[in-house]
Amino acid sequence: MTARPAPPDSPPDSPPPAPRGSTRPPARRGHADRVLPVRRPWRWVATAVVLVLLAQAVHGLLTNSFYQWDRFGYWFTRPVILDGLLVTLQVTAYSAVLGLLGGVVLALGRLSSNPVLRAVSWAYIWLFRSVPLIVVLLFLYNFSALYATLSVGVPFGPAFFTFDESKPASDIVVAVVGLSLCEAAYAAEVVRAGILSVDQGQHEAASALGLPRRYQFARIVFPQALRSIVPSYVNQLIGLLKATSLVFYVSLLDLFGSVQSMGATYPGDVVPLLLVATVWYVILTSVVSVVQFYVERYYARGALRTLPATPLQKARAGLGALRERLRTEAAI
Repeated sequence: MTARPAPPDSPPDSPPPAPRGSTRPPARRGHADRVLPVRRPWRWVATAVVLVLLAQAVHGLLTNSFYQWDRFGYWFTRPVILDGLLVTLQVTAYSAVLGLLGGVVLALGRLSSNPVLRAVSWAYIWLFRSVPLIVVLLFLYNFSALYATLSVGVPFGPAFFTFDESKPASDIVVAVVGLSLCEAAYAAEVVRAGILSVDQGQHEAASALGLPRRYQFARIVFPQALRSIVPSYVNQLIGLLKATSLVFYVSLLDLFGSVQSMGATYPGDVVPLLLVATVWYVILTSVVSVVQFYVERYYARGALRTLPATPLQKARAGLGALRERLRTEAAI
């Protein structure tokens, strides 16, 4: 027997030969194994243009003396502004709670099998969605001109006691009642849409178990409807927060009313005072938006396999992806 000559040593970087009969292509090493990202130069051009425009806008805000940022800093935390901010928060909180409760009642009335309740609920919603909020507030503010006294007693019969309508109707009561009446009309449609979004099988399963109607709604239907109600109602809440600026017309000094009053007293500070109101409204709506995100995330636990990432998690993931992309491009 003659010995076969040994094959020459393969270079260390060369892959082992593929076995006979295998259809798998031989593996390759080196730069050919890397997946190159798609080049998108226009995306970077658009990003650069947006950043330049944003930098110009910020530079104009900071360097334009017309904005009077020193006066803005003076007014931003003045007691008169903070007192108005507190009134805005109070009116918004009371109106949001009362409006949501009224909306739930109206939505149940519209979904009721009783034709009278359906008709009355529909008429209420139609009326207060048609009338501007400022008209409702002014009407309530002058309500004592129509009814000087109010009484409680037997309908169309004797009154048990009578009281002056102007005494309990303070400015904040008028503002809360007016906002709540209008908010309930919009909240009713939000709640009704959320209830109708619950699968019909949930109603049938609850009825098949013989559960009381009140228990069905409170423990089965309404918790599932909240997933649809919360985003829409938070948008309504943000609109309500901004709508509180109208209570200035019923002599209630909220945030916007305080700014208007100080602007009339100090005409040279009108622009910084408007900026103060703008920044405070932006802060308040941003806080509401953050609360909305976490409430939606809470109610999404039973419907999604993976919960939406929090802003901090998104930031970490974005930084990690950017770092990995830069490392890949540097290695090419």
